Amino acid sequence: MNRKPLVLPAAIGLLASVLAACGGSDSGGDSGEAIVVGTTDVFAASKETPAPFDPAYAYDLGAWNVLRQTVQTLMAMPNGGGDPVPEAAEECGFTDSGNERYACTLRKDLKFSDGTPVTAEDVKFSIDRALRIKADTEVYALLSTVDAVETKGDREVIFHLNTADATFPFKLSTPVAGIVNPADYDKGKLRNGLEVSSSGPYTLKAEADGEDVTSIVFTKNPHYQGISEVKNEKAELRSFEDADAMGAALDKGDIDMMTRTMSPEQIKKLQNAKDSDIDVIEQPGLEIRYIGFDTEDPSLKDKAVRQAIARIVNRGELTSRVYGSGAEPLYSMVPATVTGHANSFFNEYGEPDVAAAKTLLAEANITTPVKFTMNYTTDHYGSATKTEFETLQKQLNDTGLFDVDIKGEKWETYRPKQREGKFAVYGMGWFPDFPDAETFLTPFLDKNNTIALPYANKQIREELIPKSRREADRLSAAESLEKIQSIVASDVPLLPLWQGKQYVAVRDDVTGAEYAVNSSATLQLWELARGVGSN
Repeated sequence: MNRKPLVLPAAIGLLASVLAACGGSDSGGDSGEAIVVGTTDVFAASKETPAPFDPAYAYDLGAWNVLRQTVQTLMAMPNGGGDPVPEAAEECGFTDSGNERYACTLRKDLKFSDGTPVTAEDVKFSIDRALRIKADTEVYALLSTVDAVETKGDREVIFHLNTADATFPFKLSTPVAGIVNPADYDKGKLRNGLEVSSSGPYTLKAEADGEDVTSIVFTKNPHYQGISEVKNEKAELRSFEDADAMGAALDKGDIDMMTRTMSPEQIKKLQNAKDSDIDVIEQPGLEIRYIGFDTEDPSLKDKAVRQAIARIVNRGELTSRVYGSGAEPLYSMVPATVTGHANSFFNEYGEPDVAAAKTLLAEANITTPVKFTMNYTTDHYGSATKTEFETLQKQLNDTGLFDVDIKGEKWETYRPKQREGKFAVYGMGWFPDFPDAETFLTPFLDKNNTIALPYANKQIREELIPKSRREADRLSAAESLEKIQSIVASDVPLLPLWQGKQYVAVRDDVTGAEYAVNSSATLQLWELARGVGSN
């Protein structure tokens, strides 16, 4: 079996500390051809997504993984998990007892990739720009607690917050807080196209076939200063139409590693292969999959309908049939491994119960079968998504209480339509902005939420979210977070389905693959290097 052993977080953390001590782009690195990594993520500079790599716009995992290689943030998440640490900053911290004033000092002689100095004014420009543009992806909402950005001299930046926000250091580690070069970005509009100008580990050059990006070449930035040791001179991210095409390229040696999204069948085949020069690494992950409801749609407006769906969906059958050991049933929007998780949907509905669902609908005077269409994306979360929705459709229709159609379309048009409210029911996935329970709740439930969910609960928005943000000790925030999950389970604006594991397949002459994807699915190409089958 070619399954690689899981590297324990403590061991990763120890290694991360050693690497951080080395730091900077002058440490490590190798010569030779690029290390090529395959992905089924789709990138396009189109009418629907004109600025896919602008930090003020991008808000999906694929684009963020491109930006994390190139755009530097004040804070960053260390390999072993835990709290964020200074990255472009030399030091950062709250300067008041109420978590409303946060100050950072930039590293000395920090430079953009073109050699020009990075100053505190550049940081202010970047944050103010994202808040000013207010892109329709709603990514700016991550910075919603910023009231004003102040600078002192060339290196000190002070964030004045409009409310206590203990998670603010985490938010400064996300690409929307990335520092961009004002020479290349307009303060009031997005930068269309595929170019990025910042101070991260790499520069990039994207190649496209028409609107569609086929590959992105990352070249080591000689001016980079930060916590990461860049272990290669060049890496390439190559986009494939599907997992089969990506797997074929790995078999032929055209690529060195493949990441998301591998198919369940592909993973099983690789794990069971003997005497192969391809290794499979399995790691825990924080990916979740869920269904969103347009709570204003006539078919779904009565929460009894949504509650009946929650009574029927069989997560155990869904995960075992479609994903095997690669996914586990999830009964909250917050993954089971994150502090603050509560099994709210199981507590509310228990095991699937068709009779209880029928009673719910009858008591609410709902005429059955209830008709609606469930929409899903065909090319963003992997080929198994279609089977997943066929399984959900069968579960609901077999009860006689629902008459459900399913419809799939490409992510490029699917995501804008979803945000515009054109779907009554839709499937989505979520990878955390940062490893905290808040990032699995507020992006969907707060105002200016990323999926334009019309559902608005006053207690969640005005009481529970602010209360949770006041708690620097995240264990102390659990009470508020668990209450939010309980309300969501009762009202069902969202229906969590499963939590997934992460898999990487890599040729055994490439080292560092264990660290190339962290628990939040962040791609870290700088960890990869060429070795001698000792990965």
